[in-house]
Amino acid sequence: MARPPGAPKSEGQFVQREPEIKPSAALRILWIARYVPYPADAGAKVYSAKLAESLAGAGNHVRFMGFGSTEAVPAEVRHVDWVEVPGARRSEVAAVFSRLPNAAAVDATSEYRRLLEKQLDEQWDAIVLDGYGTGWALDRCLAYRYGAARSTVLVHVSHNHEAAVWRDMVREARGSLPRRVVLRLNALKVQNLERRVARSVDLLTTITDEDGAALTAPMKSLAPQTITLTPGYAGEAAPVRSIDEWTPRRVAIVGSFHWVMKQENLRRFVELADPVFAANGIQLDIIGDVPEALRGALQSKARVTHFHGFVSDGALSQLLSQARMAIVPELIGGGFKLKLLDYLFGRVPIATLAAAAAGLPRALQAHMIVRSDLESLTAAIVADIDQFDVLNRRQELAFGMARTLFRWQDRGIQLSRAISRIRQERNAGRGEPAAVLKTFSTSTACEMREPQ
Repeated sequence: MARPPGAPKSEGQFVQREPEIKPSAALRILWIARYVPYPADAGAKVYSAKLAESLAGAGNHVRFMGFGSTEAVPAEVRHVDWVEVPGARRSEVAAVFSRLPNAAAVDATSEYRRLLEKQLDEQWDAIVLDGYGTGWALDRCLAYRYGAARSTVLVHVSHNHEAAVWRDMVREARGSLPRRVVLRLNALKVQNLERRVARSVDLLTTITDEDGAALTAPMKSLAPQTITLTPGYAGEAAPVRSIDEWTPRRVAIVGSFHWVMKQENLRRFVELADPVFAANGIQLDIIGDVPEALRGALQSKARVTHFHGFVSDGALSQLLSQARMAIVPELIGGGFKLKLLDYLFGRVPIATLAAAAAGLPRALQAHMIVRSDLESLTAAIVADIDQFDVLNRRQELAFGMARTLFRWQDRGIQLSRAISRIRQERNAGRGEPAAVLKTFSTSTACEMREPQ
């Protein structure tokens, strides 16, 4: 697939950023999301919030809709017009019988549809479908796009290659036959909806180059324009630190472990690494919410693994400052790991699986321990735990690169410029997405509504 004009080359955004130029005119952008992303207690929420805020910070008007409460939105990000969807989501039981995957079916309420209809009475320069779960709104947005608002740009903000994630979930599924059947059925629904959304929009954004290649591969020449928008970092950078013999022999894992795939990754690593760490005098700190059942099961067998639960930013910084390394042991799940940014800006040397390092340039990975499996990753951590010169060199060089690579304001400018470019092409009579023109009819789009 040819690279669209102005799109970053593979890993190009890590070595040279485009000039920070705002579009000549402010854009009006409607952002359809699954939830109001505050409190920002999950990676997907952080990404949605900061990308929308950086887009507004680039001089655009952004109206962001989702379930939840706007009361938790911090005052400093009120430059985004946050709108909460009234009512509650549909039940997951009802979602099983929907043609849509679970994430989309539970959100496709009559209240959200009415709210969307109200918003579409206005003129929008772009409409963002945030994640595949907003695919329930695709047909209505296409009808709007191919009606009177032909200059409107449809954008899909992808958080992952979801079909691949769900294939992993099906492969690793445990439990009853009915549960595995439901998972497999939902995986098929996810694949179908994700593909349809990706091929129907004008602009596809992905977090990694790998996701972009996987999502557009089935479309060949009919693929939409695609840009990679890796996350930025919005927190505070840790002060300069030096790891020495006085630094506790600890390693840390940070995350939220409510998703089944993250639980499975944690379980596998703790069961394998805890006895190895115990034999070598290394403590493993798990920082973040872990479901009680999993925590109890792991604690009953663990010797040197400590569970700290959810902690404040200050407590997290303190715990990371007492660690010689931070670990990303996620073998299944895919996507960019936001915890990597916490580690990089916390000045903690990183040990990660290669599968979990997607989205990081090779030059940055060169300053980390990167291994292909849990056994070799654990062995490498043990081998380097007392190599102070190596650890300090890794964390300093990685931090130096990261602080120029992961800036949210750059992402907002990139996205704003990409939308403006497509609008200019369309106004000049170019840029109609061929896949949509061949398959979409406005006369049928409004009929493809999910039964209430």
